[in-house]
Amino acid sequence: MLSRVPSWAGMDLAYVCEWEKKPKSNHCPSIPLVCAWSCRNLIAFTTDLRNEEEKDLTHMVHIIDTEHPWDVYSVNSGHTEVITCLEWDQSGSRLLSADADGHIKCWSMTDHLANSWENTVGSVVEGDPVVALSWLHNGVKLALHVEKSGASNFGEKFSRVKFSPSLTLFGGKPMEGWIAVTISGLVTVSLLKPNGQVLTATESLCRLRCRVALADVAFTGGGNIVVATSDGSSTSPVQFYKVCVSVVNEKCKIDTEILPSLFMRCTTDPARKDKYPAITHLKFLARDMSEQVLLCASNQNNSIVECWSLRKEGLPVNNIFQQISPVVGDKQPMILKWRILSATNDLDRVSAVALPKLPISLTNTDLKVANDTKFFPGLGLALAFHDGSVHIVHRLSLQMMAVFYGSSSQRPVDEPALKRPRTTGPLVHFKAMQLSWTSLALAGVDSHGKLSMLRISPSMGHVLDMNMSLRHLLFLLEYCMVTGYDWWDILLHVQPSMVQNLVEKLHEEYMRQNAALQQVLSTRIVAMKASLCKLSSSTIARVCDYHAKLFLIAISCTLKSLLRPHFLNTPDKSPGDRLTEICSKITDVDIDKVMINLKTEEFVLEMTTLQSLQQLIQWVGDFVLYLLASLPNQGSPVRPGHSFLRDGASLGMFRELMVVIRIWGLLKPSCLPVYTATSDTQDSMSLLFRLLTKLWLCCREENHITEPDDALIDECCLLPSQLLIPNIDWLPINDGIISKLQNKQLVRLQFGKAPGLVGHTVSSQFDAFVRAPGQPKIDHLRRLHLGAYPTEECKSCTRCGCVTMLKSPNKVTAVKQWEQRWIKNCLCGGLVAVPVEPQPSGGDLGPLLSHGSFSS
Repeated sequence: MLSRVPSWAGMDLAYVCEWEKKPKSNHCPSIPLVCAWSCRNLIAFTTDLRNEEEKDLTHMVHIIDTEHPWDVYSVNSGHTEVITCLEWDQSGSRLLSADADGHIKCWSMTDHLANSWENTVGSVVEGDPVVALSWLHNGVKLALHVEKSGASNFGEKFSRVKFSPSLTLFGGKPMEGWIAVTISGLVTVSLLKPNGQVLTATESLCRLRCRVALADVAFTGGGNIVVATSDGSSTSPVQFYKVCVSVVNEKCKIDTEILPSLFMRCTTDPARKDKYPAITHLKFLARDMSEQVLLCASNQNNSIVECWSLRKEGLPVNNIFQQISPVVGDKQPMILKWRILSATNDLDRVSAVALPKLPISLTNTDLKVANDTKFFPGLGLALAFHDGSVHIVHRLSLQMMAVFYGSSSQRPVDEPALKRPRTTGPLVHFKAMQLSWTSLALAGVDSHGKLSMLRISPSMGHVLDMNMSLRHLLFLLEYCMVTGYDWWDILLHVQPSMVQNLVEKLHEEYMRQNAALQQVLSTRIVAMKASLCKLSSSTIARVCDYHAKLFLIAISCTLKSLLRPHFLNTPDKSPGDRLTEICSKITDVDIDKVMINLKTEEFVLEMTTLQSLQQLIQWVGDFVLYLLASLPNQGSPVRPGHSFLRDGASLGMFRELMVVIRIWGLLKPSCLPVYTATSDTQDSMSLLFRLLTKLWLCCREENHITEPDDALIDECCLLPSQLLIPNIDWLPINDGIISKLQNKQLVRLQFGKAPGLVGHTVSSQFDAFVRAPGQPKIDHLRRLHLGAYPTEECKSCTRCGCVTMLKSPNKVTAVKQWEQRWIKNCLCGGLVAVPVEPQPSGGDLGPLLSHGSFSS
């Protein structure tokens, strides 16, 4: 269902997803309601499942992929009390949940499926509600330099910050675990040993324990942990503690130390001394930014927000002591002191706070730099209000950057708060919300249990030229490429007219990097280009090319890794490297003359191994034949495979593989690709290699691409009369939500029911390459035909739709090596999940997630 989008400056509503009302059970928001957003763009949130017959509540955890929000995986958490905290780890593959009874559970993917989760380990502080929870820091921190977003070197834009892990194993490897703070003032730390054992220790934050209503956890660069606590009263100080974790004699040890505390400024202002009696929100600005904290104090109708910073200041020395022992230079005694950076005026009552996850390090002296880049989304934090509005404010100055008003609260920004008419009924507002990892999207769960996805404009609602907007998006795409984070939230802002420009700019920036970094990022940039090209009808055919290129790179790496040197004391170059070097130097069109220059003994493999690779070898042979047969039609409308005809690197890979396959065919003829030829005496491999080499010579140098001569085109025209041209099994068009959001109309969805929407119309010349319903399906990774209605359980990628069998039918080591590459992620880097048909209404809610990762 499409409808008008409620919006305001800088933000608009992309989609909403809500629960179906059932006669006997109903999902209602939990109190408190919590949610968490992972770097893989998985969102976890809580609801309570109310059963009208038994009149009890089941505390549920729901996990959705943002690309397929209707496919929700819901699990009975097993928590006996309400869930108070959810926290993803830095890889986005494990989730912590904690409740009001002191139980902490660690959830991980079952068989690396995004819609199958199990509780593996946990810890407990019996009967003591958990108010703050965090994973221990692993010591990895990558800083973004927004002011250098125009630099050509990734090393200048993103730099590794020296940051120590919270705890290390032997050799400096970070130790995994979590830390939690309870309502009675206890801190508990659980460490995960490599053997699966859990070491847990509990200690009081200070000698005089007191009630902790709010708490948060942050980390310092030296490996220490800082805990901030409040008893909920604005007249009480906000306390800070340093926590040090160590392992002594195979036991976890916790040491705590009191740090300087602070009183909120509003409590010292005579005009506001008793106006805001309660502190409702306490957050560090970032997990690795322990020196900056955000505080919110509220009454029944209003709130005020303050931002504080911890500084080192010189301690004044009395003149008497100065005369006895003069203080010179750095010898002046220093103390830590909290200073207020900024504060808001009176606001409507704040209901939720969401902090940015982009690691942009800002200090007090960076306010000028921050002002120069004030349109960059990662500089803002989100405040949700009881009137239904959401404000994005600068995380240091707290100045307004963008605002959103829902349909129930839409009004001019400059209208005074006192003149706003109040509605009689309760307003719908966000009770929990989270910013995405690039701060370009915001997810909120409201007081009715409905999930809303908001777009946050890269320009924050200000008018920027197209180049500046593209620069912001390009900078964040590069950040995701370097970190490995999912970039779905960036695609929310890409319009069809931007796709071509973004792909070209991304390729230019990639080519400016050194060879080593290009090799590391080679597959990630191809997957990124594929996801961008899906968003425009003029480039959608290239999606197939990019996925085929990913498959080609994977096959090339796997087959080359099977080659072994004949003697152990061989030069430093591997057989695969020598193969690449020889094939690039020898430009002969005769495949047998190229083979003569290779040491064939390095290509000897077991017969069973060669036979097990036949499906992959067949794909190589079929794709080369398809490309050469399509060369005469290169001037026609763009079709899948077209970009390969100008890609010298990919054609070079095909040429190398043809040589390897030719050698293996001498050992095991049955492993060769099978062609249907009109002549029994025709050497199909030699023919294809000769034509492929001629085409490769035309584009081997990227800067000097020449057109194929008429003789080559004429020979390719004759191919259909010599060989049967195979049908290529292209990946299906993905059924995700992203392509349906480009017209900026609100999409209304329901959990458990796939929408019946149609995205952009696929051009007619592309229809022949899309597999229609009821046609035989194929395992895209094993290249096995599964039939129209497969009996084997399959899993599919949540991003590209790639399908493969859940269980391996192979026992050969080489094939298992190939399959192990896709256990955790798809070719494109997306998660995998097992497709589940939407459940009929009235049934219990079960696992429904089927996209973004492999699922079953």
